Amino acid sequence: MPSLVRQGPPLSHRQASVGMAATMAAAARARALRAAGHDVISLTLGEPDFATPPHAIEAAHQAALRGDTRYPPVAGTPALIAAVVAKFRDENGLDGDAQNIIVGNGARQIIYDALTAMLDDGCEVIVPAPYWNAYPLIARMAGAIPVFCPCAMQDGFRPRPEAIDALITPRTRVLVLNSPNNPTGAVYPASHLADIAAIMRKHPHVWIMSDDMYEHLIHDGTKAATMAQVAPDIADRVLTISGISKTYAMTGWRVGFAHGPAALIAAMAKIQGQTTGGVSPLAQAAAHAALTGPQARVAEMRATYARRSARAAEALDAVPGIVCHRPAGAFYLYPNIAGCLGGRFATDSEFAAALLEEAHVGTVAGSAFGLSPHIRISTAASDDELDAACRRILEFCKG
Repeated sequence: MPSLVRQGPPLSHRQASVGMAATMAAAARARALRAAGHDVISLTLGEPDFATPPHAIEAAHQAALRGDTRYPPVAGTPALIAAVVAKFRDENGLDGDAQNIIVGNGARQIIYDALTAMLDDGCEVIVPAPYWNAYPLIARMAGAIPVFCPCAMQDGFRPRPEAIDALITPRTRVLVLNSPNNPTGAVYPASHLADIAAIMRKHPHVWIMSDDMYEHLIHDGTKAATMAQVAPDIADRVLTISGISKTYAMTGWRVGFAHGPAALIAAMAKIQGQTTGGVSPLAQAAAHAALTGPQARVAEMRATYARRSARAAEALDAVPGIVCHRPAGAFYLYPNIAGCLGGRFATDSEFAAALLEEAHVGTVAGSAFGLSPHIRISTAASDDELDAACRRILEFCKG
């Protein structure tokens, strides 16, 4: 029998442009060390440590018992689409109906659908940095060129409108916005979005993709805002993305959704129909229950993340060489580690790798998110784990 490791026909250039996400690589190494018997605290993945709401699980169970196990509509079941329409109307002030909504297999697929529908080869996508690494990876998969807009810690990790303006060219096709932000927890208030909207009115050839996945996890008192709400006059070129993963601790159910102009949504549905098709109807039933059921648990989660972030940030600020920005939302810290470099470590990647191998604390280097020298720490972990991790980081940096 011929060997399966022998070189076969060539693979595409497009797949070669796509690397493994650094968050997944760090999480995989943490799991490997744990499997080898080490006491590893992994703060790598952005995954809530809460359980799925019981009423959502029961809704999926009942859907299965009813026989809702056939192919679903590509863009979403009528019941879930109606709930998503109501969500965007009531929470975000966005009018629309079924033709303005698509449900996908998580926000990642929504982003893939959108960028594939929006971009041609050689187009440019402006991505504020730090960024979730899916944005530039998927843009490259679509044949486009990511153009990064650095966001400084002293600016609250928010992009300056004039910096965005300076990057826009005739080839620019998409501006990505992400608030609350992964990895920094930065939140863009309505006034900041209004300033960006003033810039975007000068550039009608540019789409705006607003990823609001963490919209319910704002814990500094800032009121949630989104671009299509703040600037309704340009809403016909804004795609607004959300989902159930972070708000309801339902990451594995893989349900994201988006609101946008009908022509864009139809194009995205065509692409989704030829990739995955519709989302599992059982997951859609669970998502419907989460959106329409009791919401008190969301406030509990938000308060828990706020408390954890404040506690961990205070502990990290006491570590020599580390300065920790206080996030306004989400469940991440993005401390600056410049003071830890120059001796054993030249880069944040080296620092994060050694922290995992030697102190057994898993983080993700800031280079993976486009802004160094930082590390990303997920605070979606227990108080005991976070306290222990901060103690280990202190000892690691002192040693």
